[in-house]
Amino acid sequence: MTDTSTQITMFGAEWCRDCRRTKAQLDTLGVDYRYVDLEAEPDAADIAREISGRTNIPVVVYPDATHHVEPSNDDVAAKLRELSLI
Repeated sequence: MTDTSTQITMFGAEWCRDCRRTKAQLDTLGVDYRYVDLEAEPDAADIAREISGRTNIPVVVYPDATHHVEPSNDDVAAKLRELSLI
């Protein structure tokens, strides 16, 4: 069972280059996260839009309830360091 206090959720799709990049970064860093594939779960797009207020992906939601939309690798790494996850 994953500790929800450190759970990251990433909303994305395989066709999205930024999603593939962010997913690869999280995998490389060994960060525990839940990936929500918007192609497999189209209704989850509404959840991502509700969180971010936008339709852009990826949306990365952090344990402190903050989020990034279309983050750079530097943005993600900085946030993970801030949360002591890397």
